[in-house]
Amino acid sequence: MSKTTYKRADRVADQIRMEVADILMRKIKDPRVRDVTVTDVELTRDLRIAHVFVTTMETGEAERDIFAGLSKASGFVRSELGRRLSLRYLPDVIFKKDVSGPRGDRIMRLLEGLHGKSEEPKNQDSPNSGQGIADS
Repeated sequence: MSKTTYKRADRVADQIRMEVADILMRKIKDPRVRDVTVTDVELTRDLRIAHVFVTTMETGEAERDIFAGLSKASGFVRSELGRRLSLRYLPDVIFKKDVSGPRGDRIMRLLEGLHGKSEEPKNQDSPNSGQGIADS
């Protein structure tokens, strides 16, 4: 019997991610919590703490308002999860900003910049360009 590498915490985290996204989209009435995307959930091994990573298009003060609203709504989200999931212990929900998207965009721009500098323009005026041996 082979043991799978997909841990129970991963399965529960995936279910929590889907449920939290649904709760934020349909149940939360706070106007500060808008245009939020749940990108990932990381659970501790004992399933006691759920770090919910979210991203938003807002910046600055609007982003701080969104995270203040999420922090205030974490108890409601936890109680809704209790109704939807059958777990012995319901994890505490902690919302965190997901920085992987902007970080990945920055890395891609840097790589494209390096790629553009290392590539030399091809010389179109070379003596053998476009001519075969039979043409001479």
